[in-house]
Amino acid sequence: MGLDGRNAVVTGGGRGLGRAISAVLAAQGASVAVWDLNAEGAEQTVAQIREAGGKAVAIAGDAAEPAAVAAAAERVRAELGPVTILVNNAGVTKYVPFTELAEDEWDRMIRINLKGPYLVTKQFVPDMLEAGYGRIVNISSSSAQTGAPTMAHYAASKGGVIGFTKALAMEYAAKGITVNNVPPGFVDTPLLREGFDPDEVAKSMPMKRPGKPDDIAYAVAYLVSAEAGYVTGQTLSVNGGRYLV
Repeated sequence: MGLDGRNAVVTGGGRGLGRAISAVLAAQGASVAVWDLNAEGAEQTVAQIREAGGKAVAIAGDAAEPAAVAAAAERVRAELGPVTILVNNAGVTKYVPFTELAEDEWDRMIRINLKGPYLVTKQFVPDMLEAGYGRIVNISSSSAQTGAPTMAHYAASKGGVIGFTKALAMEYAAKGITVNNVPPGFVDTPLLREGFDPDEVAKSMPMKRPGKPDDIAYAVAYLVSAEAGYVTGQTLSVNGGRYLV
């Protein structure tokens, strides 16, 4: 699988899964725009990619804010050209008992985790239609598949991502654009460590270990490849056996 000549956008690329995905896509030949709210994190990812011989640019901004998304998209096109690979990875989580879940916390989760992918995808689908080729991968969550206590707002937002994926896959299947999603399950990242001890979680997993960011990154790399051209609307669960489909 090779991505030479392809331009990719990875949101939330400043750490964790996004950093690993950005690095793997760049190693396979893509030019990667690393988007993150944290400018320093985006720059660190880009420095890592360039040190390894890849091509990348850092884009700082809120991937769930319409004006910021539009400005960032224009910058990507100016620096790299049209985008035919998009990975919607940016997201947040929080653990709150449902009876204590405030409306503003619900709205924030939906805005970032669900509205964000809508805004970013809408910017780049025209590039893909023009090219007659596109690969979109949305990072959802195994919590949306299994349910999760104290995570009603998070599971709902990521369940929306799965539905969003399927709807777009049906709409653009005949246009050369595939749309799939990857729901990680207990991958050892800074986001996971905000709520869990990965080693303790691993004891209840079939594989007895937490996932690694590269486990997700290589699944994404397959889905954005030319070889995955007949795969669309799918949920590729990378979860060490936590949830079996």
